Amino acid sequence: MNFTRWSARLPRTQRRTAARADRAARRPQPAAAGGGSGSVPAARGERSDPSDRGEPPPGAAATALEDGLPAAVPTLDGLSVHDVLGQVPALVAVVYGPDHRIAYVNDSYTAIFGARTPGASARQALPELQELGLLPLMDQVLRSGRPRTVKSRRVSRTRAGAAPGAETAAGSGAASPAGAGGRVRHGYYTFTCSPIEMAAPPPAPAPAAAPAAASSAPGSTSNSASGSTSNSVSGSAPESEAHTGTHTEAHAEAHAEAVADAAAPVAAPGTGPAPSMPGPTAEQPRLRGVLVFGADVTDQVEAAERLRASERLQRQAAVTLQRSLLPQELEQPDDLRVAATYQPGGTDAAVGGDWYDVITLGAGRTALVIGDVMGRGVRAAAVMGQLRTAVRAYARLDLPPHEVLQLLDGLAAEIDPSQIATCVYAVHDPNENRLVYASAGHLPILVRDPDGTVSRAAEPTGPPLGTGGWLHTSASLPFGPGSSAVLYTDGLVERRDKDIYEGVAALERVFAGATGTPQVMCDRLIRALGITAEHDDDVAVLVLQHPARTGHDAELFHNAALDLLGGVEAAPRARAFASGVLASWRFPMELRDLGVLAASELVANSLQHGVPPMRLRLRRTDRRLIIEVTDGDEHLPRRRRAEPADEAGRGISIVATIASSWGSRRTPGGGKAVWCEFALPAG
Repeated sequence: MNFTRWSARLPRTQRRTAARADRAARRPQPAAAGGGSGSVPAARGERSDPSDRGEPPPGAAATALEDGLPAAVPTLDGLSVHDVLGQVPALVAVVYGPDHRIAYVNDSYTAIFGARTPGASARQALPELQELGLLPLMDQVLRSGRPRTVKSRRVSRTRAGAAPGAETAAGSGAASPAGAGGRVRHGYYTFTCSPIEMAAPPPAPAPAAAPAAASSAPGSTSNSASGSTSNSVSGSAPESEAHTGTHTEAHAEAHAEAVADAAAPVAAPGTGPAPSMPGPTAEQPRLRGVLVFGADVTDQVEAAERLRASERLQRQAAVTLQRSLLPQELEQPDDLRVAATYQPGGTDAAVGGDWYDVITLGAGRTALVIGDVMGRGVRAAAVMGQLRTAVRAYARLDLPPHEVLQLLDGLAAEIDPSQIATCVYAVHDPNENRLVYASAGHLPILVRDPDGTVSRAAEPTGPPLGTGGWLHTSASLPFGPGSSAVLYTDGLVERRDKDIYEGVAALERVFAGATGTPQVMCDRLIRALGITAEHDDDVAVLVLQHPARTGHDAELFHNAALDLLGGVEAAPRARAFASGVLASWRFPMELRDLGVLAASELVANSLQHGVPPMRLRLRRTDRRLIIEVTDGDEHLPRRRRAEPADEAGRGISIVATIASSWGSRRTPGGGKAVWCEFALPAG
């Protein structure tokens, strides 16, 4: 938007414009060069602009006083570099040349690593730099001319102030400032290596007779003098005039002071007063070096480590809470092989609300559940724990999947109206070889047929839990022997840069080729989809297999059924059928008699309280005997106490007493099923 047309109308704009015009009118105007308005501008060396000479412009003092600033600011020209670096509470070392020879170390460096000999090579005299990995970095700085930094390097030091490596440095000609004793503690320093340029030190002054010899032979100088001394003196006279005549005493003293100043960069602290480091001039040879600056960051590193340790403890507590809300050991059905895995996402303490469960319903039927509470944190985990407990309670009612989700939807809205969750509740019935399921906004189930074809369940049969006011429905998938299925949460397939159904398609391709036990398949799916410890979302995976049994295993799984038409002959036929089947399955006599009694009571109960069609089904697995009777009436039987005078009402009580467990449920097509189980003896 253009503010030009509105700038003059903004508040205080006219007042500021008038103030600037008033200050410009009071400021003295410089005279034009050459004395006339039409004169040629001054040459570069004769410009009258005071700002080019480092001087403040005319009227600057008055403007500064108007603004409340001091008229003059101190300069730093006379400040000694040695004094500045010596007072800095950081490690400072100055080296020069490709060998990184020592030019200077400050008192803080000496207190940690000991004194160092000026002029010595850093590889021999500064072993701590080699241990810290700084020498290759210093080589890079010399080559590139750019500073380099390494952060949080660990340095060992004693209570007295000497590092354990000080003895090695002392062998190079420097003594350790502290004794060998003292408690060793560790500090952390961030080192910055910066390129610098220094004036090369001139050669040592010649003997007293040298000036005379030089004056007697004008123009004859040694190679070293011509390369150093002539360049260390700025503004010198021509060579013929410099060597005609003898040096005066004042000139000799000035030359000695110049030599001392040039040698200042190689002075070590504690060896005497050292002047400030002179910067290289245009006539002096320039020597490239490196300034090593180490800032103490021990407090910051220790604080960060304490924070990381605290976060690790909080995360461990959160993950422990999350895992304690999940099943510690999955129930293993007779007809299925099941495995699950859960991996918390991210490195923070906020866990998610993913959960899974396997619930045996009786009569060989199994419920499989997986869900995800939206959000992260302890609140999401708490809601997840309540929903999982409610699912197990509703599953005991042996309701159809959509009715379980309908009850769960109302409970989720009561627990926390601001939380929603997705869930899949599926039931496997080995007698029908199908997977009946209901999905509340969850990702589709994937089923792999025995030939390797992967099919995807239809869209969710209802909205997420907690939305309320919606009706859920059930659907089914074929799941015969040799089939496998996987239930999962969105953390397995969702990525920030891709559509979630692209992840589902990738999971289909991986699942089509995954083989092995369910636990092996879980691990392979996790690895194939790139789930690592740094993954930013929780992942829950549940894999189930319906194995195709052959050989000896097939002999342990049998089914037998008898349709009953009713009438007085139904009960005797049922007893005869049950006795023959149990005898053919080679059960012990005691178990055979109990099975016949249970079948007789269940059939009698169905004949009295049910309606045709009726069916008696006997099924055995490797661990139990299942007896089930179905009929067309939907009224479920209840166990009740029969009075001594009652002629009926004892059948269900007898079955509950002799069997390991019993139950009843409504069948999808109308009617009911009443069943009981007997545990087979081991061996």
